[in-house]
Amino acid sequence: MSRVTFVSRMTVKEGREADFVRLCKQLTEKVHASEPDTLYYEFFRLREPRRYAVIESFASQEAEEAHMNSAALAELGPGIIDCLDGEYVREYLDPFEAP
Repeated sequence: MSRVTFVSRMTVKEGREADFVRLCKQLTEKVHASEPDTLYYEFFRLREPRRYAVIESFASQEAEEAHMNSAALAELGPGIIDCLDGEYVREYLDPFEAP
């Protein structure tokens, strides 16, 4: 299967930014240490107040599913979601087709 890449944008509740950043850093460390088919995984602070994004890229749909069902996400995901003000928005990024 082909690579799966997306950016997710989110707003964090006022007063929860420190918790959010701490949890995201922990999750990123665990993903980098234990998910070899995760090609790229990094959180970013956006320039608007309390706005963040994560870019995730997986070698395949199966690798994304493994990430979504990982122990690290099960452990840290609920705390991250609790920090969010509303839903996150995911945008898929597809590579250009070969000429």
